[in-house]
Amino acid sequence: MTDTSTSSPPWAHSYPEGIHWDAEIKTGPVYEMLDRTADAYGQRPAFDFMGYRQNWSEINALSLKFAAALQKMGVQKGSKIGLFLPNCPYYVIAYYGILRTGASVVNFNPLYAESELAHLIEDSETDIVVTLDLKILHDKMHKMLHDTRLNHIILCRFTDILKPPKNFLFKLFKGRELSKVHHPKRTSWFHEITEDVGELKPVSIDPEEDIALLQYTGGTTGVPKGAMLTHANIVANTEQAAMWARGDIEEGQGRMLGVLPFFHVFAMTAVMNFSVRLGFEIIALPRFELDKTLALINKRKPHYFPAVPAIYNGVNNHKKVYKYDLTSLRYCISGGAALPVEVKKAFEEKTGCVVVEGYGLTESSPVVCCNPAVGENKAGSIGLPLPGTEVRVASDIYEGEDPPGDPGDDQRGELLIRGPQVMKGYWNKPDATAETIKDGWLHTGDVAVMDEDGYVYIVDRIKDMIITNGYNVYPRNVEEAIYLHPSVEECIVAGLPDSQRGEIVKAWIKCKEDRTLTIEDLKEFLKDKLSPMELPKRIEFREEPLPKTMIGKLSRKDIIAEELDGKS
Repeated sequence: MTDTSTSSPPWAHSYPEGIHWDAEIKTGPVYEMLDRTADAYGQRPAFDFMGYRQNWSEINALSLKFAAALQKMGVQKGSKIGLFLPNCPYYVIAYYGILRTGASVVNFNPLYAESELAHLIEDSETDIVVTLDLKILHDKMHKMLHDTRLNHIILCRFTDILKPPKNFLFKLFKGRELSKVHHPKRTSWFHEITEDVGELKPVSIDPEEDIALLQYTGGTTGVPKGAMLTHANIVANTEQAAMWARGDIEEGQGRMLGVLPFFHVFAMTAVMNFSVRLGFEIIALPRFELDKTLALINKRKPHYFPAVPAIYNGVNNHKKVYKYDLTSLRYCISGGAALPVEVKKAFEEKTGCVVVEGYGLTESSPVVCCNPAVGENKAGSIGLPLPGTEVRVASDIYEGEDPPGDPGDDQRGELLIRGPQVMKGYWNKPDATAETIKDGWLHTGDVAVMDEDGYVYIVDRIKDMIITNGYNVYPRNVEEAIYLHPSVEECIVAGLPDSQRGEIVKAWIKCKEDRTLTIEDLKEFLKDKLSPMELPKRIEFREEPLPKTMIGKLSRKDIIAEELDGKS
């Protein structure tokens, strides 16, 4: 294992001027970020929800009122409050209001099935959930009042955050989409409980120990686990991101495009908390839609656009992208999945905005590494560890031993991380915590290599690595080669069971509109780019987009499930 925990790790020398790896990372209660921004930039725009706008003083005042209302309802330190919301002002207000009481936020994906909601409510011990009065959300959640420990719902009126005349027109033409209260004694309206609530009672927060957020993992390796992220974890990661993403946009002046869902940890830090910390206006859509996103960039001229690779790829391949002015974009950070080099290059050519690839996990709040906004931006790399973050490459995942190694020696192994953003552990799962955090190091499950400049490259997930005839094949390498073909729009590579080889390599491909490609042509194209063992033994072309996760990244898990279900 390569130990880089020295006073001057190799990546520190690659840092842009003015950013220091050993800089002090200040922490504290999460809500203090909102307090400071409201004091400094109170009258500056904070949130734009489809034209309905609020400033930082208004957002802060409502979060204080909501916190006081929760206290009147009996919420106290250690309580668990769920958020079942799309991107909207209520999310920011409720998130910060909950944390003021000493309670913990529990995020629920609005797309979850009822069985998934029930499991997470029980596992997290959530008693109150905040949601909108839309049937698509409330009708799911009110069933939980019967089926789970959930005992109260706080309903937020959707039409209250629509700009006139949209609010009136929504009631008139889409009133059927609004839900009715089914359990009056177990339901409260946000607008009612935040009136005349009185003063908020101060709560003592220990940032290093008190849990701000239970963020559940996607469950790709079994039952979802709740990562316990403390106030210090979240504030530290926000501070690290703010240091790293410095540019020519002053605090209180920037505009952030919020199309990634806030309930996902990437958007929570890179969009919401980052904007709160720097006083940037959040321009949000309740869910990602490509046409609406392009129109919003054209109209509102945001500077920051965090997204997953599939979203950038969607922009690249939009037939009428040339009709939209995207030149306001200054900083685009890609996360959630590997960023194909060709997708990065094409987006930069179309927009003039440099895309930096980053990397993180739910368990690290989430950002660990990122290419610098100013400095060398290495395509294919996840960049450098953020200030205060240490990384190691553990080769013993294959060799059963811990040999010495140095950055740049092409040593592959599991990426381990240590830093102030690493979680406290998994909620009520001490054994899983012990398996993941060993001697203070978080084991990521990702195969990585570090170059001589300290830039880290993710080769693949350990669990995604394909072993065919005893040969290790990394899906990302194969996908990168396939993306080089000008006809390819989307690609997923995975291993499938095979009685003779153990596993075989299969590629699923969607071609760009008005482009065609044959299996023979693709194999010929890949001959000098991949070894014979890496060349896909099976290739399937699809006309429809490939399956994606809730944040829009291509889903290897789902496409394998489709394949195996089709053969069962």
